[in-house]
Amino acid sequence: MQNEKYLRLLAKEYPNIPSIQGELIRLKGLGKLPKGTEYFFSDLHGEDDAFIHMLRSASGNIRVKIDERFDGELSEDEQNHLANLVYQPENVLRIMRNDGRADPQWLAYAVSRLIELCRHISVKYRRGAIEEKMPEEYASILRELLFTDTTDPFRRDYNSEVISYIAESEIVWDFIIGLCVMIQKVCVNVVHIIGDIFDRGNGPHKIMEELIDFGNVDVQWGNHDALWMGAAAGNLVSMCCVLRVGIGYNTFDTFEHGYGLNLRALSAFAQEVYGDDPCERFRPKTLYQNIYDQVEPDLAARMQKAVAILQFKLESQMLDRNPEWGIPERNVLRRTDFRRMVFKDGDQELPLLDTNFPTIDPDDPARLTPAEEELLRSIEGSFLASETLRRHVDFLYATGSTYLRANGNLLYHGCVPLTEDGEFDGLTMDGKFYAGRELFDYVERQMINAYYDRDGSEDHRKAVDFMWYTWIGPLSPLFGKSKMSTFENYFVADKAVRKEVYNPYYTLYEDPEMCNKILEEFDVPAETGHIFNGHVPVKIKDGETPLKGGGKLYVIDGGISKAYQPKTGIAGYTLIFNSHALALAEHTTFSEIENDMGSYTPKLTVTEEMPRRILTEDTDEGAALRERMTDLEELMDAYSKGLIKEERL
Repeated sequence: MQNEKYLRLLAKEYPNIPSIQGELIRLKGLGKLPKGTEYFFSDLHGEDDAFIHMLRSASGNIRVKIDERFDGELSEDEQNHLANLVYQPENVLRIMRNDGRADPQWLAYAVSRLIELCRHISVKYRRGAIEEKMPEEYASILRELLFTDTTDPFRRDYNSEVISYIAESEIVWDFIIGLCVMIQKVCVNVVHIIGDIFDRGNGPHKIMEELIDFGNVDVQWGNHDALWMGAAAGNLVSMCCVLRVGIGYNTFDTFEHGYGLNLRALSAFAQEVYGDDPCERFRPKTLYQNIYDQVEPDLAARMQKAVAILQFKLESQMLDRNPEWGIPERNVLRRTDFRRMVFKDGDQELPLLDTNFPTIDPDDPARLTPAEEELLRSIEGSFLASETLRRHVDFLYATGSTYLRANGNLLYHGCVPLTEDGEFDGLTMDGKFYAGRELFDYVERQMINAYYDRDGSEDHRKAVDFMWYTWIGPLSPLFGKSKMSTFENYFVADKAVRKEVYNPYYTLYEDPEMCNKILEEFDVPAETGHIFNGHVPVKIKDGETPLKGGGKLYVIDGGISKAYQPKTGIAGYTLIFNSHALALAEHTTFSEIENDMGSYTPKLTVTEEMPRRILTEDTDEGAALRERMTDLEELMDAYSKGLIKEERL
């Protein structure tokens, strides 16, 4: 027996042949169930209200299920009210309780309707999968209510009595909330987040808590995620970038309330150094209003300028020590004459739009002042002391990767870097060229090493530095543009100098053959597989479509972020893959969703019907089941030959 040690461990769980035979029958039955529904989201960018509603409503699918089950039985208003209860149980129950409408009769009615809805949604899943999503403290009651035959009048009366007891007890409020959360989780089998949870919006910490609580989640890291992961790994430039971007979008609540980052030292430094500077180029956008940490726009502008200059200095130092990245042109301080106040772009010398740089030494622009060094120590200490940030980044590493192959499809956030003629492009690091899938694997290893090694070695220092490259590097598969023109956008008027050029990938992915080439590079079947991609907003209002490469590739960044909605014309996509089809849900703004009082369903477009209904045996889970059955059959053979002693009944 080649796997004797493993089989002996397995024998502790299945001690004899009858126990194996029973499990084999169960596993074969599971394979014949329809596959669970997968939901794909991308580029959430801190929009917690919109995303959490999409997740809890299964992108409108729960409202569809309510209509399926209660059509002709409940009015439209009653169905909408039930949908609202499922989506926001705490809020609805509080309103009903305050209004005096939540009497035992209404509570019994609500529990009964929720049980019926849960039973309807659960019909295609195995019992064990449903039980896993039950609130633990009420699992025994829910088993009785969900898995009994209600066609029998005695059982029906029994269920009614149990529901009446619940409605009159103190547990009813918590029971209803737990049941609503269970319905949400049953309706959404797997959640795939194709990158960029962070930045721009004010609630990435709330999104992270929702994902952690939801459970069955994976994340394909985006460059904005990598930025926060880099900050948690100790990359000082990433810390400054996080602060600069957040201040620029007025998301102070994220910093201080969400992650406990102390910005007092930055505020004091900005006031002292830039107190007389209007900092017009650094005025924050006001898409979001802070509840806990309101900062005056003038102070926010000074804070943004202070941390931006600190960022540029640290970037310059890091680029000096990492020439192998091949981007010396991004050392913008070295291209700026701070005596003549001009930025050099080739043969051009362009005047700076802001000429107040009290902390910059024209002879050594990357040198930190003593006050900046002290400020940097405060910033570093605050990031590294944030327990919430560490817990969230731990989750990103535990559930995340640069790419994922899932049920015959390929998921990644940014791009597969390509040359103009369609060859895989990449980086040469330590004498080895990485491109295609090898580039993704290399980037992932470096990101893991940066966070977990922490041994103080040169390799670890380089990995921590590399976290910044994943955020902004031209050949980073998480980014995919020639540059991020932060310095030019602040200080140079010429739009041509600011222009950021997309990697050729974003043109070549219109070709189905190129999509097939990418799928084959990642060992995904090109005939049936798809690529699910985020990162670049799809401008629906300009006639763009999320389907590329003849339907082989889906770009599902439709603008859930408020910052992108004027460009896209919608408020994001959800891609849904159930046992019948692939479909795109096209969303409206969250303010409109709120005003619909539970009736909202997105515009749903079926993009591809499956040739036959997909069963669990056709999926990755099915492959795992077959592997398990092979192991059990090998153990049964060992029992039958006496190689391992079985326990007799």
